[in-house]
Amino acid sequence: MKRRISIFGATGSVGSSTLDLIRRDPQAYEVIALTAHSDVQGLASAARESSARIAVIGDPARYDALREALAGSGIEAAAGEDALVEAAGLDVDWTMAAIVGCAGLRPTIAALATGGTVALANKESLVSAGALMMDAATASGAILLPVDSEHNAIFQCLAGGRIEDVARITLTASGGPFRTRSREDMRDITPAQAVAHPNWSMGAKISVDSATMMNKGLELIEAAHLFPVGLDRIEILVHPQSVIHSMVEYRDRSTLAQLGSPDMRIPIAHALAWPRRIATPCQPLDLARIGRLDFEAPDDVRFPALRLARSAAEAGGATPAILNAANEVAVAAFLEGRIGFLDIAMIVEDVLNRYSAPEPQRLDEIFAADAEARAMAGQIMERLTV
Repeated sequence: MKRRISIFGATGSVGSSTLDLIRRDPQAYEVIALTAHSDVQGLASAARESSARIAVIGDPARYDALREALAGSGIEAAAGEDALVEAAGLDVDWTMAAIVGCAGLRPTIAALATGGTVALANKESLVSAGALMMDAATASGAILLPVDSEHNAIFQCLAGGRIEDVARITLTASGGPFRTRSREDMRDITPAQAVAHPNWSMGAKISVDSATMMNKGLELIEAAHLFPVGLDRIEILVHPQSVIHSMVEYRDRSTLAQLGSPDMRIPIAHALAWPRRIATPCQPLDLARIGRLDFEAPDDVRFPALRLARSAAEAGGATPAILNAANEVAVAAFLEGRIGFLDIAMIVEDVLNRYSAPEPQRLDEIFAADAEARAMAGQIMERLTV
Protein backbone atom coordinates (compact mmCIF):
# COMPACT_ATOMS: atom_id res chain seq x y z
CA MET A 1 0.00 0.00 0.00
CA LYS A 2 1.09 3.58 -0.63
CA ARG A 3 2.44 5.45 2.37
CA ARG A 4 0.36 8.59 2.96
CA ILE A 5 2.64 11.59 3.40
CA SER A 6 2.36 15.18 4.64
CA ILE A 7 5.25 17.64 4.42
CA PHE A 8 5.28 20.75 6.60
CA GLY A 9 7.82 23.19 5.19
CA ALA A 10 7.64 21.72 1.69
CA THR A 11 9.51 24.53 -0.09
CA GLY A 12 12.52 24.63 2.26
CA SER A 13 15.68 22.59 1.77
CA VAL A 14 14.48 19.58 3.80
CA GLY A 15 10.99 19.64 2.27
CA SER A 16 12.39 19.91 -1.24
CA SER A 17 14.76 17.00 -0.59
CA THR A 18 11.87 14.92 0.73
CA LEU A 19 9.84 15.65 -2.40
CA ASP A 20 12.84 14.72 -4.53
CA LEU A 21 12.94 11.27 -2.94
CA ILE A 22 9.18 10.81 -3.32
CA ARG A 23 9.38 11.89 -6.96
CA ARG A 24 11.77 9.01 -7.65
CA ASP A 25 9.23 6.40 -6.54
CA PRO A 26 5.77 7.95 -6.92
CA GLN A 27 4.01 4.58 -6.73
CA ALA A 28 5.14 4.14 -3.13
CA TYR A 29 3.70 7.39 -1.75
CA GLU A 30 0.49 9.40 -1.69
CA VAL A 31 0.99 13.06 -0.82
CA ILE A 32 -1.86 14.37 1.32
CA ALA A 33 -0.78 17.83 2.54
CA LEU A 34 2.00 20.26 1.72
CA THR A 35 2.65 23.54 3.51
CA ALA A 36 4.89 26.59 3.17
CA HIS A 37 5.19 29.88 5.00
CA SER A 38 5.01 32.39 2.14
CA ASP A 39 6.31 30.80 -1.09
CA VAL A 40 3.03 30.58 -2.98
CA GLN A 41 4.46 29.63 -6.36
CA GLY A 42 6.84 27.05 -4.92
CA LEU A 43 4.03 25.49 -2.87
CA ALA A 44 1.56 25.46 -5.76
CA SER A 45 4.11 23.91 -8.10
CA ALA A 46 5.01 21.18 -5.60
CA ALA A 47 1.35 20.47 -4.86
CA ARG A 48 0.49 20.13 -8.55
CA GLU A 49 3.47 17.92 -9.31
CA SER A 50 2.82 15.61 -6.35
CA SER A 51 -1.00 15.66 -6.73
CA ALA A 52 -1.39 16.71 -3.11
CA ARG A 53 -4.90 16.90 -1.70
CA ILE A 54 -4.38 20.17 0.19
CA ALA A 55 -1.83 22.99 0.17
CA VAL A 56 -1.58 25.35 3.15
CA ILE A 57 0.23 28.69 3.17
CA GLY A 58 1.17 29.95 6.61
CA ASP A 59 0.75 33.63 5.74
CA PRO A 60 -3.02 34.23 5.58
CA ALA A 61 -2.49 37.33 3.41
CA ARG A 62 -1.35 35.01 0.61
CA TYR A 63 -4.44 32.81 0.56
CA ASP A 64 -5.98 34.39 -2.54
CA ALA A 65 -2.70 34.08 -4.43
CA LEU A 66 -2.46 30.39 -3.50
CA ARG A 67 -6.05 29.71 -4.49
CA GLU A 68 -5.44 31.37 -7.84
CA ALA A 69 -2.21 29.40 -8.37
CA LEU A 70 -4.09 26.15 -7.73
CA ALA A 71 -7.15 27.02 -9.83
CA GLY A 72 -8.37 24.08 -11.87
CA SER A 73 -6.12 21.56 -10.10
CA GLY A 74 -8.70 20.22 -7.65
CA ILE A 75 -6.22 20.81 -4.82
CA GLU A 76 -7.72 22.46 -1.75
CA ALA A 77 -6.09 25.73 -0.66
CA ALA A 78 -5.97 26.94 2.94
CA ALA A 79 -4.04 29.51 4.94
CA GLY A 80 -3.07 30.54 8.46
CA GLU A 81 -1.93 28.83 11.64
CA ASP A 82 -5.26 27.13 12.36
CA ALA A 83 -5.21 25.62 8.87
CA LEU A 84 -1.67 24.33 9.47
CA VAL A 85 -2.74 22.65 12.70
CA GLU A 86 -5.84 21.20 11.04
CA ALA A 87 -3.73 19.79 8.19
CA ALA A 88 -1.35 18.25 10.73
CA GLY A 89 -4.28 16.34 12.18
CA LEU A 90 -5.15 14.62 8.91
CA ASP A 91 -5.00 10.85 8.68
CA VAL A 92 -1.54 10.13 7.27
CA ASP A 93 1.12 7.51 7.89
CA TRP A 94 4.14 9.81 7.92
CA THR A 95 4.66 13.53 8.48
CA MET A 96 7.77 15.55 7.75
CA ALA A 97 7.96 18.34 10.35
CA ALA A 98 10.33 20.82 8.70
CA ILE A 99 8.84 24.24 9.45
CA VAL A 100 11.71 26.48 10.54
CA GLY A 101 11.67 27.89 14.05
CA CYS A 102 9.19 27.78 16.91
CA ALA A 103 6.41 28.39 14.34
CA GLY A 104 6.47 24.64 13.73
CA LEU A 105 5.57 23.73 17.31
CA ARG A 106 1.76 23.64 17.14
CA PRO A 107 1.59 21.66 13.87
CA THR A 108 4.18 19.19 15.16
CA ILE A 109 2.26 18.62 18.39
CA ALA A 110 -0.92 18.13 16.32
CA ALA A 111 0.84 15.58 14.10
CA LEU A 112 2.12 13.68 17.14
CA ALA A 113 -1.40 13.58 18.57
CA THR A 114 -2.58 11.49 15.60
CA GLY A 115 -0.36 8.60 16.66
CA GLY A 116 1.42 8.34 13.29
CA THR A 117 5.09 8.64 12.43
CA VAL A 118 6.61 12.11 12.64
CA ALA A 119 9.99 12.76 11.03
CA LEU A 120 11.40 15.71 12.96
CA ALA A 121 13.59 18.22 11.14
CA ASN A 122 12.38 21.17 13.21
CA LYS A 123 14.82 21.20 16.11
CA GLU A 124 13.50 24.49 17.54
CA SER A 125 10.21 22.83 18.52
CA LEU A 126 11.94 20.14 20.54
CA VAL A 127 14.31 22.70 22.06
CA SER A 128 11.44 24.94 23.18
CA ALA A 129 8.96 22.29 24.28
CA GLY A 130 10.87 19.02 24.51
CA ALA A 131 9.07 17.58 27.53
CA LEU A 132 5.63 18.42 26.13
CA MET A 133 6.49 16.94 22.74
CA MET A 134 7.86 13.71 24.17
CA ASP A 135 4.78 13.43 26.40
CA ALA A 136 2.52 13.95 23.36
CA ALA A 137 4.30 11.17 21.48
CA THR A 138 4.05 8.81 24.44
CA ALA A 139 0.35 9.56 24.99
CA SER A 140 -0.64 8.85 21.38
CA GLY A 141 1.87 6.11 20.62
CA ALA A 142 3.40 8.20 17.84
CA ILE A 143 6.83 7.33 16.48
CA LEU A 144 9.24 10.27 16.48
CA LEU A 145 12.10 9.82 14.01
CA PRO A 146 14.98 12.32 14.03
CA VAL A 147 15.95 13.75 10.63
CA ASP A 148 18.83 16.06 11.58
CA SER A 149 21.87 14.21 10.29
CA GLU A 150 23.45 14.04 13.75
CA HIS A 151 20.40 12.71 15.57
CA ASN A 152 19.51 10.36 12.76
CA ALA A 153 23.08 9.03 13.01
CA ILE A 154 22.68 8.44 16.74
CA PHE A 155 19.36 6.69 16.11
CA GLN A 156 21.07 4.39 13.62
CA CYS A 157 23.99 3.72 15.97
CA LEU A 158 21.51 2.71 18.69
CA ALA A 159 19.85 0.09 16.50
CA GLY A 160 20.16 -3.16 18.40
CA GLY A 161 21.62 -1.40 21.43
CA ARG A 162 20.08 -0.30 24.71
CA ILE A 163 20.06 3.30 25.87
CA GLU A 164 21.08 2.20 29.38
CA ASP A 165 24.29 0.72 27.92
CA VAL A 166 25.39 4.05 26.40
CA ALA A 167 28.47 5.60 27.98
CA ARG A 168 28.75 8.61 25.69
CA ILE A 169 27.08 10.26 22.70
CA THR A 170 29.22 12.46 20.47
CA LEU A 171 27.59 15.01 18.18
CA THR A 172 29.94 16.01 15.40
CA ALA A 173 30.09 19.58 14.08
CA SER A 174 31.64 20.86 10.89
CA GLY A 175 32.66 24.03 12.69
CA GLY A 176 30.95 26.14 10.04
CA PRO A 177 32.58 28.57 7.61
CA PHE A 178 34.50 30.46 10.33
CA ARG A 179 36.02 27.52 12.19
CA THR A 180 39.55 28.91 11.94
CA ARG A 181 38.71 32.62 12.20
CA SER A 182 39.73 34.61 15.25
CA ARG A 183 36.94 36.29 17.19
CA GLU A 184 38.22 39.68 16.07
CA ASP A 185 38.10 38.60 12.41
CA MET A 186 34.43 37.62 12.83
CA ARG A 187 33.29 41.14 13.69
CA ASP A 188 32.77 42.15 10.07
CA ILE A 189 31.22 38.91 8.81
CA THR A 190 28.38 39.55 6.33
CA PRO A 191 25.16 37.55 5.95
CA ALA A 192 26.34 36.33 2.54
CA GLN A 193 29.49 34.90 4.12
CA ALA A 194 27.57 33.35 7.01
CA VAL A 195 25.12 31.43 4.82
CA ALA A 196 27.90 29.95 2.64
CA HIS A 197 28.37 26.66 4.49
CA PRO A 198 31.43 24.69 3.36
CA ASN A 199 29.73 21.27 3.35
CA TRP A 200 25.94 21.44 3.54
CA SER A 201 23.24 23.09 1.45
CA MET A 202 20.79 24.57 3.98
CA GLY A 203 18.38 27.45 4.50
CA ALA A 204 19.58 30.87 5.67
CA LYS A 205 18.58 30.55 9.33
CA ILE A 206 20.17 27.17 9.94
CA SER A 207 23.27 28.24 7.99
CA VAL A 208 23.77 31.24 10.30
CA ASP A 209 23.18 28.98 13.30
CA SER A 210 25.90 26.69 11.96
CA ALA A 211 28.25 29.67 11.55
CA THR A 212 27.73 30.75 15.18
CA MET A 213 27.61 27.07 16.25
CA MET A 214 24.27 27.74 17.93
CA ASN A 215 22.95 24.98 15.68
CA LYS A 216 25.13 22.49 17.53
CA GLY A 217 23.99 23.91 20.84
CA LEU A 218 20.36 23.43 19.85
CA GLU A 219 21.18 19.90 18.74
CA LEU A 220 22.68 19.22 22.16
CA ILE A 221 19.35 20.14 23.78
CA GLU A 222 17.46 18.12 21.19
CA ALA A 223 19.67 15.07 21.79
CA ALA A 224 19.05 15.29 25.54
CA HIS A 225 15.31 14.81 24.90
CA LEU A 226 15.59 12.16 22.19
CA PHE A 227 18.31 10.11 23.87
CA PRO A 228 17.99 10.55 27.66
CA VAL A 229 21.46 9.50 28.81
CA GLY A 230 22.12 12.72 30.74
CA LEU A 231 23.79 15.92 29.57
CA ASP A 232 27.10 14.86 31.09
CA ARG A 233 27.23 11.99 28.56
CA ILE A 234 26.60 14.14 25.48
CA GLU A 235 29.55 15.95 23.97
CA ILE A 236 30.38 17.92 20.82
CA LEU A 237 33.38 17.26 18.60
CA VAL A 238 34.40 19.39 15.61
CA HIS A 239 34.90 17.27 12.49
CA PRO A 240 35.44 19.55 9.45
CA GLN A 241 34.87 16.91 6.75
CA SER A 242 31.27 16.16 7.88
CA VAL A 243 31.72 12.47 7.08
CA ILE A 244 31.06 11.03 10.56
CA HIS A 245 27.69 12.43 11.58
CA SER A 246 27.66 11.23 15.19
CA MET A 247 29.01 8.45 17.39
CA VAL A 248 27.73 6.32 20.24
CA GLU A 249 30.12 4.76 22.74
CA TYR A 250 28.82 1.88 24.81
CA ARG A 251 29.95 0.96 28.31
CA ASP A 252 32.09 -1.87 26.94
CA ARG A 253 34.01 0.97 25.13
CA SER A 254 32.85 -0.08 21.69
CA THR A 255 32.11 3.03 19.63
CA LEU A 256 29.73 2.98 16.67
CA ALA A 257 29.79 5.79 14.11
CA GLN A 258 27.45 6.55 11.24
CA LEU A 259 29.19 7.83 8.10
CA GLY A 260 27.87 9.25 4.87
CA SER A 261 28.21 12.02 2.32
CA PRO A 262 26.95 15.42 3.54
CA ASP A 263 23.58 15.15 1.78
CA MET A 264 20.35 15.58 3.75
CA ARG A 265 18.58 13.11 1.47
CA ILE A 266 20.42 10.30 3.28
CA PRO A 267 18.88 10.85 6.76
CA ILE A 268 15.57 11.85 5.15
CA ALA A 269 15.51 8.58 3.19
CA HIS A 270 16.25 6.64 6.37
CA ALA A 271 13.28 8.24 8.12
CA LEU A 272 11.04 8.04 5.06
CA ALA A 273 11.50 4.29 4.60
CA TRP A 274 12.06 3.24 8.23
CA PRO A 275 12.20 0.44 9.25
CA ARG A 276 13.24 -0.47 5.69
CA ARG A 277 15.91 1.11 3.46
CA ILE A 278 15.49 2.72 0.06
CA ALA A 279 17.97 3.70 -2.65
CA THR A 280 18.98 7.35 -2.96
CA PRO A 281 20.77 9.31 -5.71
CA CYS A 282 23.39 10.46 -3.18
CA GLN A 283 27.10 10.10 -3.80
CA PRO A 284 28.63 6.98 -2.26
CA LEU A 285 31.25 7.61 0.38
CA ASP A 286 34.77 7.48 -1.05
CA LEU A 287 37.13 7.41 1.93
CA ALA A 288 40.20 6.92 -0.26
CA ARG A 289 39.44 10.17 -2.05
CA ILE A 290 38.71 12.00 1.22
CA GLY A 291 42.00 10.70 2.55
CA ARG A 292 41.77 11.93 6.14
CA LEU A 293 39.30 12.62 8.92
CA ASP A 294 40.15 15.42 11.35
CA PHE A 295 38.80 16.17 14.79
CA GLU A 296 39.23 18.98 17.31
CA ALA A 297 37.61 20.19 20.49
CA PRO A 298 35.07 23.01 20.09
CA ASP A 299 36.08 26.51 21.18
CA ASP A 300 33.31 28.05 23.26
CA VAL A 301 35.29 31.27 23.67
CA ARG A 302 35.23 32.08 19.96
CA PHE A 303 31.78 30.43 19.70
CA PRO A 304 29.96 31.27 22.96
CA ALA A 305 26.65 29.89 21.63
CA LEU A 306 27.84 26.42 22.64
CA ARG A 307 28.30 27.51 26.25
CA LEU A 308 24.95 29.31 26.28
CA ALA A 309 23.08 26.30 24.92
CA ARG A 310 24.60 23.85 27.39
CA SER A 311 23.85 26.23 30.24
CA ALA A 312 20.24 26.54 29.05
CA ALA A 313 19.93 22.76 28.84
CA GLU A 314 21.24 22.41 32.38
CA ALA A 315 18.82 25.07 33.66
CA GLY A 316 15.89 23.35 31.97
CA GLY A 317 12.34 24.63 32.34
CA ALA A 318 11.59 27.53 30.01
CA THR A 319 15.27 28.47 29.57
CA PRO A 320 15.79 26.56 26.29
CA ALA A 321 12.67 28.22 24.85
CA ILE A 322 14.04 31.63 25.87
CA LEU A 323 17.41 30.80 24.30
CA ASN A 324 15.76 29.73 21.06
CA ALA A 325 13.43 32.73 20.84
CA ALA A 326 16.21 35.24 21.42
CA ASN A 327 18.39 33.48 18.86
CA GLU A 328 15.64 33.48 16.22
CA VAL A 329 15.17 37.23 16.63
CA ALA A 330 18.89 37.96 16.58
CA VAL A 331 19.56 35.77 13.52
CA ALA A 332 16.72 37.42 11.61
CA ALA A 333 18.13 40.86 12.48
CA PHE A 334 21.61 39.81 11.34
CA LEU A 335 20.27 38.52 8.03
CA GLU A 336 18.54 41.89 7.55
CA GLY A 337 21.82 43.70 8.21
CA ARG A 338 20.62 45.36 11.42
CA ILE A 339 23.19 43.84 13.78
CA GLY A 340 26.67 42.33 13.51
CA PHE A 341 27.58 38.65 13.53
CA LEU A 342 29.05 38.72 17.04
CA ASP A 343 25.97 40.53 18.32
CA ILE A 344 23.88 37.37 17.88
CA ALA A 345 25.32 35.45 20.83
CA MET A 346 25.67 38.65 22.88
CA ILE A 347 21.94 39.37 22.53
CA VAL A 348 21.02 35.80 23.43
CA GLU A 349 23.21 35.90 26.53
CA ASP A 350 21.79 39.26 27.58
CA VAL A 351 18.22 37.92 27.32
CA LEU A 352 19.13 34.80 29.31
CA ASN A 353 20.68 36.96 32.04
CA ARG A 354 17.66 39.25 32.26
CA TYR A 355 14.70 36.88 31.93
CA SER A 356 13.60 33.58 33.41
CA ALA A 357 10.22 31.88 33.60
CA PRO A 358 8.68 28.99 35.54
CA GLU A 359 8.81 25.53 34.01
CA PRO A 360 6.00 25.44 31.43
CA GLN A 361 3.24 22.89 31.81
CA ARG A 362 1.21 23.89 28.74
CA LEU A 363 1.87 25.14 25.22
CA ASP A 364 0.50 28.60 25.98
CA GLU A 365 3.14 28.98 28.71
CA ILE A 366 5.84 28.08 26.17
CA PHE A 367 4.53 30.71 23.79
CA ALA A 368 4.31 33.29 26.57
CA ALA A 369 7.98 32.76 27.45
CA ASP A 370 8.86 32.80 23.75
CA ALA A 371 7.03 36.11 23.21
CA GLU A 372 8.63 37.77 26.23
CA ALA A 373 12.11 36.67 25.13
CA ARG A 374 11.50 37.98 21.61
CA ALA A 375 10.33 41.33 22.95
CA MET A 376 13.36 41.62 25.21
CA ALA A 377 15.73 40.72 22.36
CA GLY A 378 14.08 43.43 20.28
CA GLN A 379 14.61 46.00 23.02
CA ILE A 380 18.28 45.08 23.36
CA MET A 381 18.74 45.44 19.60
CA GLU A 382 17.15 48.87 19.62
CA ARG A 383 19.80 50.04 22.06
CA LEU A 384 22.52 48.53 19.89
CA THR A 385 21.40 50.35 16.78
CA VAL A 386 20.73 53.79 18.29
